[in-house]
Amino acid sequence: MSYVLIRHKVADFSIWKKVYDAHLPLRQNAGLKEDQRFRGANGSNEVVILFSTENLERAKEFAGSEELRLTMQKAGVIGRPDVSFLEDD
Repeated sequence: MSYVLIRHKVADFSIWKKVYDAHLPLRQNAGLKEDQRFRGANGSNEVVILFSTENLERAKEFAGSEELRLTMQKAGVIGRPDVSFLEDD
C-alpha cells in the first residue's frame, strides 16, 4: 500500500471544507482514499490529510494536476502545500 500525506494552511477552514467535500469524486477517480484528516489544535487553519492508494503513480499525477491546483486555489490554500509520497516498509 502507498500513501500521500498533504499538509497545508488555509485562509478559512469552513470554506476549505466545503470545496474539499465537493472534490471527493475527483479524489476517488484518482484512486485516493482518505484515511485520516487532522486540523491544527485550537481551531487552527492548518490541515493535514493522509490518503491511501494502490497506484502511487496515478496519485502523483493527480497531485501535480492543474485541476487540483485550481481546486486548492478556490479552497483558499495558502502557499504551496507540503506533499509526501510514502510506501509501507
